[in-house]
Amino acid sequence: MSPYGYRMGLLAAGVVAAAALSVSVGASTVGPTDLVELLLGHGADPVAEAILLQLRLPRAVLAVLVGGALALSGCAFQALLRNPLAEPYVLGISSGAAVGAVGVVVSGLAVALPWLLPLGAFAGALGAMALVLQIARSASRGRLDTRVLILSGVIVGAFFNAVILLLLLMVDAESFRSAVFWMMGNLGTAGWGSNALLAALLLPAVLVLVSLARPFNLLLRGEEVAHHLGASVARVRLVAYLAGSLIVAAAVAAAGVIGFVGLIVPHAVRLAWGSDHRFLMPASVLAGAAFLLLADTAARVVVAPVELPTGVVTAVVGVPCFAALLIRGGRR
Repeated sequence: MSPYGYRMGLLAAGVVAAAALSVSVGASTVGPTDLVELLLGHGADPVAEAILLQLRLPRAVLAVLVGGALALSGCAFQALLRNPLAEPYVLGISSGAAVGAVGVVVSGLAVALPWLLPLGAFAGALGAMALVLQIARSASRGRLDTRVLILSGVIVGAFFNAVILLLLLMVDAESFRSAVFWMMGNLGTAGWGSNALLAALLLPAVLVLVSLARPFNLLLRGEEVAHHLGASVARVRLVAYLAGSLIVAAAVAAAGVIGFVGLIVPHAVRLAWGSDHRFLMPASVLAGAAFLLLADTAARVVVAPVELPTGVVTAVVGVPCFAALLIRGGRR
């Protein structure tokens, strides 16, 4: 087996192990034995079967989808912006999603029509994506200069953050709590139907980004070199931005703002195994899925029966991990 094949197999095994742990532990008494009985077809207890199939398994699948999506988009944005410290929310997409979600909460529609919350978040993220792109292209005279793109994202993100604070001033205590809890990131709303819709949204964009592995490798050598070697730099930038932003929009709409996955996972894989995007991108997907599975498991069991927001756990774990990665990278 080639080194790449061995590493991918190791990461895939890690995802399976993390998923098994996520499904088999929790605040209830349902445990690994019930999972084994269900897998073997021995007929688990009906209550245990319902918890496993209707609660924990959909949640684990959502963690795989969101974790893999955020890690892949982080990898793409780091290649697009030619900055290993870039992350999926640097271009204001999460702020736009938060405005959409908070707007639904403020309107009072989230209680009567809960499906409007992710729809509002998705619409807000798409709006932020379009606004950033329009500002960046206008400021750079039709081109997509990465420096202008970053500045546009910062400006749009700051504006939307101000809008969020303004909206939160208008709500009652319960709505305020719901909005803040959503913005912290949580996988508790997972369901088979919503997971299928998320997968359908993610799949085309994921395939597009993976197909850009060779152009991303060429961009590592510089834009002029990439152009002379046959890469259409302007097209790669635009496609990567649109596909990566769509992935982030879908992930945030499904689970709220979960930070650090798209930042530390691609960075860690790159430090461990190099910058070849043909391996880095699929490896980041698997590593991101495993990371979010473990983080969500910790969110459910650390202070059970109280459940922590998953985004809080990823931040608490992500900050020291990222500091360690920076120190390790600086010593090389």
